Amino acid sequence: MRWFRRGSGRRQVEHDPGRQAALLQDLRQRFGPHVQARFPDQAAAVAALLEGDDGLVVADAVLREFADAAHADLLAQAADLYRRTGHPVTVDRRNYRPLWRAAGGALRWPLFALPGGLHPYIQVSGAVTAVGGQARRTVRVLDPYPLLGHLFEVLDLTVAGWEFGLVRVDTDAAALANGLITAARDLRAAMDDPPPLPPPVRELMRRNNTVDVYDLTANRIAGGFNPGRTMREQLLA
Repeated sequence: MRWFRRGSGRRQVEHDPGRQAALLQDLRQRFGPHVQARFPDQAAAVAALLEGDDGLVVADAVLREFADAAHADLLAQAADLYRRTGHPVTVDRRNYRPLWRAAGGALRWPLFALPGGLHPYIQVSGAVTAVGGQARRTVRVLDPYPLLGHLFEVLDLTVAGWEFGLVRVDTDAAALANGLITAARDLRAAMDDPPPLPPPVRELMRRNNTVDVYDLTANRIAGGFNPGRTMREQLLA
């Protein structure tokens, strides 16, 4: 459980807890799919607000809340599936791929249906950019091990949804996945003792599948994205 450990001797910085709480509330209310602005523009604005130590603490809170909520949602779905079918499925947040491989057709991809008002392509993407762009400071302000685990966990859920949940890959989804990989690379590079890469990443690295990436504004294929190759290039460099 190294990915989700806490208390590695690094203390959470609390420069201004009141400001952190206000900033997190601002991110929930001021940004979202209800706002008349492109997701990438909103994510960039979120990342700009998360500059500095207080911003990094809030970015960490966003990623932790999002990953925890997705895990809770999948646990509830698994319990419901067992009640309906009598077939148990295992939910292991260290590796969601076996769950999706076994029951993907019966699962709802949770990333758009979570409580708390956090959107994967807006607040989460902005938080990813913030921690990756300030990686050297991030590992001093925060315990990087659980944070890195949450980055990989959201990446695992994102790609599993494409592969097993029939989730169409659009430009925002590809940007999130690429940002997660880049942030994980930068965070690992800033750590004195980065942990081994988790099982879903190692599995994907052995593959070379390219998925079509759709531009929803033009209703066309904009290009392709190869998660395994991108992970090899970024995480094994």
